[in-house]
Amino acid sequence: MKREELNLYFVMGSSDCNGRDPSGVLQEAINGGITLFQFREKGHDAKVGAEKKELALELKKTCKRHDIRFIVNDDIDLAVEIGADGVHIGQEDTAFPVAKEKLISGMIIGVSCHTVEEAEAAVNHGADYIGVGPMYFTTTKKDIREVKGPEVIRQIRNAGMTIPIVGIGGISVEHTGEVLKSGADGVAVISAITKAGSPFAAASEFSRCIGK
Repeated sequence: MKREELNLYFVMGSSDCNGRDPSGVLQEAINGGITLFQFREKGHDAKVGAEKKELALELKKTCKRHDIRFIVNDDIDLAVEIGADGVHIGQEDTAFPVAKEKLISGMIIGVSCHTVEEAEAAVNHGADYIGVGPMYFTTTKKDIREVKGPEVIRQIRNAGMTIPIVGIGGISVEHTGEVLKSGADGVAVISAITKAGSPFAAASEFSRCIGK
């Protein structure tokens, strides 16, 4: 994948949208300049089964219209079934070799990493990119790891790893410059866009800050 696809990586599920239509939120974010999208349908009121698949297909269609790649969080079977562009897995999710075996050739695999050691393992397995975090405190994920900030990205780069990296976790527009300077290719954002009064305006502000 191209590094610039990670510039402004939008992550969202229906439970992140405060009752708003997820398709509308995604469309606004795309209009505002996001470069990649991850469908992360998690939380106590998340859709499951046929409803989850229906929403995934709807959001995938929106992404396809705008040539934005569509990534599915952890649900490998769904990703394959609907022909997603790839999957993103965490350290406690499906093991990389299992995910790789199930995926169709050419599908992207991103991995969440929190340490240099986890990043090395992801690189050795053949990950296409890694998401490093949490950069700052966030309430979006209930199982948040210890916040180590952009320093972790510096450590990964100093260890000689050139894999595309996106920083994630509590990132605001004000934090974006610091995350990019640490060696990230972009920032991944959930609540800073979904909880904004205008997802379009929020995405536009991030896009301007990134300078892409």
